[in-house]
This record gives sequence, structure tokens and C-alpha cells, in this order.
Amino acid sequence: MGINVIGLAVPFFLFFIGLEYWHCRKKGLNHHSFAESIANLNVGIAERLTDVFTTGLFFYLFTYIYKHFALFSITPHWYTWVLLFLFTDLVWYWYHRLAHEMNIFWAVHVVHHQSEDFNFTVAARITIFQAVVRSLFWSVLPLIGFPPEMITLFLLIHGLYPFFTHTQTIGKLGWIEYLFVTPSHHRVHHSSNEEYLDKNYGDVLIIWDKLFGTFVKEGDSVKITYGLTKPLERHSFLWQHFHFMLEIGYALLHARSVKECWKIIFGKPDNIDPANRDKLEKLFFTAPPARTKNNKAQHTYIIVQTGVSLLLLFAVSLLEKWLSVAQLTIFSAFIIVSLINTGAILEQKKWVFYLEYARLIIVLGGIGYLVQETITVTVLLFLAGVAVCFFRTIQNYYCRYLFDIVDEQQG
Repeated sequence: MGINVIGLAVPFFLFFIGLEYWHCRKKGLNHHSFAESIANLNVGIAERLTDVFTTGLFFYLFTYIYKHFALFSITPHWYTWVLLFLFTDLVWYWYHRLAHEMNIFWAVHVVHHQSEDFNFTVAARITIFQAVVRSLFWSVLPLIGFPPEMITLFLLIHGLYPFFTHTQTIGKLGWIEYLFVTPSHHRVHHSSNEEYLDKNYGDVLIIWDKLFGTFVKEGDSVKITYGLTKPLERHSFLWQHFHFMLEIGYALLHARSVKECWKIIFGKPDNIDPANRDKLEKLFFTAPPARTKNNKAQHTYIIVQTGVSLLLLFAVSLLEKWLSVAQLTIFSAFIIVSLINTGAILEQKKWVFYLEYARLIIVLGGIGYLVQETITVTVLLFLAGVAVCFFRTIQNYYCRYLFDIVDEQQG
């Protein structure tokens, strides 16, 4: 068994994220905020991690459709690769457009538009739910008759291009603007300016937007505001993923007819009352969004946690064929809890300390399961006992280290 070369995508994209950040710092461009960048990376880490478990399932789905329902038998030639490119990009356009026009799809796509920054980290802000939905759309490709091997290889290549359209550092690109999606076009798409809403859905080619009437050119004098029309204002990892699903559920609970339920599920996001989110936040949160910036200790701790999560993600992605299901589960559980942990610290939540104990249990339990030696298990049980006996002492030190400076500033 060899390494999974797809795992190399992690350092590849991180290199360009770092390069863009360095360029912006050098030029004095304020295109990155700490909390937004970390939140974007957290979502991307989770999506890439779950891809380890789901990519094979998508290939199996494509293979099953191709073998049992393919309308034609298409073989690899230069012209069939061109056709695959055009079909893939067209399917993406309609998936993307429907993801903005139907609540059931917007619920999984909204996460990508939550960031109020616009830089390469936003390209990573893709959820596993979105990956599943768009793969269902791409299932039309094996139905037409494209072999699963062609589809899978092309989707890997096709996925590289849109990463580079998520930036403010590249201006307009002359004649390229007429054919391809450029950063200028995609800045319009991520804008919450009224004149730019629901425009420029293309992934690689901009011709579909021009053909179907959804194209708008970026104005030279328009100041773009990024993010949702009703900003999320929270960095909770779980809330980012599930808030709109909960808003749909809340609206359905208060619907008065089948027709209204239909509009809530298949209608536009405008059919969901924005006040629903405020009501749900009062139910799930005990305080409004934190307005205090993270202090130096939190910055350091979050950066270290994110770095560890990225290293583990790289190892899991690269070596997944060498790891057992148990090992993959242990590493994945640690990463997911770390992502929730980071989001809670960004939100100044002191209950985050209990997540630290959850991570400790995962680490100790994982070592015990993998090693299974009497002396090792004994030492691990001793460490667990110490952690329980000195719970309050450790908690006080932890909270003083991470939160006392913030409390003093708040008075």
C-alpha cells in the first residue's frame, strides 16, 4: 500500500494561503482577520478529513450508475475530455445556482458564504454536506456515460481552479474575463451588496452566467461587503454548520400549511424569516456574540491547536491506506473536538475547558487501545486519575491563562 498523493493538497494550498498572507502584510492590505481565517481553516479541515471516509463512496456511486444506467459508452479521447470539462462545469453552474435559490441546498452551501473576509482561506470553507450534494449532481456524468475513472480524475483537477478565484489581490485580467471565472467575477459572487446578490455562479467558465442571464461585472467604484446579508457574527464551529438547517426546522414547526412547508424547503432563502436566527440564538446561546478580541494567550493557543490539527490532517490524508479504521477514528475524533474547541475559544467560551478533558480522554484512550501493554495502561490510568483529582486546580490555571486578561479589559 502506498501513500495517498491527494494528501499533498494540504501543504499545497497552505503554501498559497501563506503566500497571499505574506503579500498582503507586505503591501499593507487588510484582507485577513484572525478569527475569520481560523474559522475558515477549521471548516476546511473538517471537510478534508471527512473526505478520507467518503471519497470511496462517491466513486462507488459513480461506478454503480455507470455500470447499470449509462446511456452511452464514452471512452477517453481528447474530445471526450473536452466534453467532460464542459458537462462538469455546466452541472456545477446549475448546482451552484440552485444552492442559492433553494433552501434545502442553501442550508449546506451557506457556510461557504459566511466569512466577512475574502481570501484564499475562504476557498477552504467547504462542508462535507456540500461535497455530498454536489456529488449527487455530478452523478449525471456517469449516467451520460463518462467512466468513473475519468470523472474522478477530472474532478480532482477541476477542483484546483476555483481556489485561486478567492482573492482580492488579483485585479481584472483583460480578455480572460470574457471566458473564464476570475477573482473579479467571484468577488461579485461573494458580495452581499444588493446589486451583486445571486450572480456569477460559474466555477471555471463564466460563459454559463452570460448565457443564462446571471452575469454581473465588478464595478470599479463599488465597495464590496463580503459575507451574508444578515451577518452570522459567530465563530462556533457547530453553529456555522447547522444554523440554517435549524432555521428551516424552526420555520417548518411554525408553518400553517403544506404549501408553506413546500416553500420553506424548496423556496428561496428570502422565504425564511431572518428573525428565526435571533430566536434560535436565544435558545442555544446564553450570551450575545463576543465583541472582545482574542488576547495573546488565546492567539498562541489557537495557532498551536490549528497547526496540530493541520499536521494530523496531513498525516491522516497521506497515510490513510496504512491506518486501521480504529486509528483513523481516534485521529479524526481528536481533530473534530479540536475544531469545536478552537471555535469556542474564538467565542470566549470558558466551558471550553471541558472539551480539553474530552481530548485528553481521546488521547489516553487511543494510546491505551493502540499499545495495549499492561504498564502503558497502568500509566495512562494513573494520569487519568491525576487529571480527575486535580480537576479544579487545572481548570483554574487554564481559565486564568486563557481568559483573565480579557476579563480585566472588560472590567
